[in-house]
Amino acid sequence: MKLLMHICCSNCCIYPLQTLLFKGIETKGLWFNPNIHPYTEYSSRLNSLKKLQNIWKLDIEYIDEYPLDDFLKTIAGRGDKRCEACYFIRLDRTAEIAGRSNFDGFTTSLLASPYQKFDMIINIGKEAGKKHGVEFWVEDLRQGWNISKGLSRELDLYRQKYCGCIYSEMERNMKKK
Repeated sequence: MKLLMHICCSNCCIYPLQTLLFKGIETKGLWFNPNIHPYTEYSSRLNSLKKLQNIWKLDIEYIDEYPLDDFLKTIAGRGDKRCEACYFIRLDRTAEIAGRSNFDGFTTSLLASPYQKFDMIINIGKEAGKKHGVEFWVEDLRQGWNISKGLSRELDLYRQKYCGCIYSEMERNMKKK
């Protein structure tokens, strides 16, 4: 089996990559995250993934775009539904690439984070897969969160403090008050 895995950040992809490789599943990573704000945060996460790529000799494709205006137009005013739109943007693009590049399926490292909306990701992934004619590979990888955290510390990778979007950054900072 050959999978294309959307990678949200280096930390979240550690355990999923280990799991897939252990199962003998050929995996290529895809960096596409127009949601990350501000640009300094985007750059820190991108550079951290490149560092992991060099250490582990990973096969990763980078769509290094920062279309903040387009992203904000898509999620602004959606309130609690903003995550749904954000997941769709990233998973739809991953499914599109997987479908036209003859992958057997696609997945996302978002499935490894206990902070993400797991069921929503699965529903959107399946919808995007159906749209592009490629299977969405699902496995609950949240149990490996602490393994990923530990390895990211050992590898001295950048560890973010919020999901990535401008709204999650705001929520994080509001909690500090």
